Amino acid sequence: MSKSALCFLSLTLICSAVTFADATSMPFWEMAAKAGIGIFGLLFVASLFVGRRIKFNPVLR
Repeated sequence: MSKSALCFLSLTLICSAVTFADATSMPFWEMAAKAGIGIFGLLFVASLFVGRRIKFNPVLR
């Protein structure tokens, strides 16, 4: 897993932890955390697809 994928995964987990925390007193942060889950989750999946490039060395020695 690349560093960017790991970073986006950790940000997604942090946003989900904020969502499941006591967010009844702060509805704005709950909404922002839910948006962060979607955005960072999408970026995590995109970085996994980008990181799956196959490195092929045509020179066989």
